[in-house]
Amino acid sequence: MTESPAATSLLPPVLAEAAARVIEMNRVAGRMVAVAESCTGGLVAAALTEVAGSSAVLDRSYVTYSNSAKQQMLGVSADIIETFGAVSIATAWAMAQGALLRSDADVAVAITGIAGPDGGSASKPVGTVVFARALRGSDEIMTDQIVFEDTGRAGVRLQAALMALELLLP
Repeated sequence: MTESPAATSLLPPVLAEAAARVIEMNRVAGRMVAVAESCTGGLVAAALTEVAGSSAVLDRSYVTYSNSAKQQMLGVSADIIETFGAVSIATAWAMAQGALLRSDADVAVAITGIAGPDGGSASKPVGTVVFARALRGSDEIMTDQIVFEDTGRAGVRLQAALMALELLLP
């Protein structure tokens, strides 16, 4: 009898189960994925790599916590970060595009946000997270900004990771 992914994971069951779904569905679809993470600090990649066989689906992951890492590793323009901020649709989109261009993946998802407890502002409160998904060979632009309220730092990171995994589904 095979154990469920949640039973063998170091991570919360909901995250392990979502990651297992992403790996299985992308494996069946023959798709490789890449992830560019900031506020989640590698949580999405950790969840994906908890799944046996994930190497058939996860091409690579970038943890670009600092602005300079976003620029150096993903090619995000300093002008984008200076003009719109690190937590912006423009930055998330540039991160997703950079991850896709620098990988063999078919789809890339980027996450950037303010997990807290500090760092928020009136226009970008703590809990603000921006997502972007880029598909190879497509001009489709998928971005979203969500404010996860009253969940604390861990809650913001967990909810952001779950949303990113959802965006990786075929």
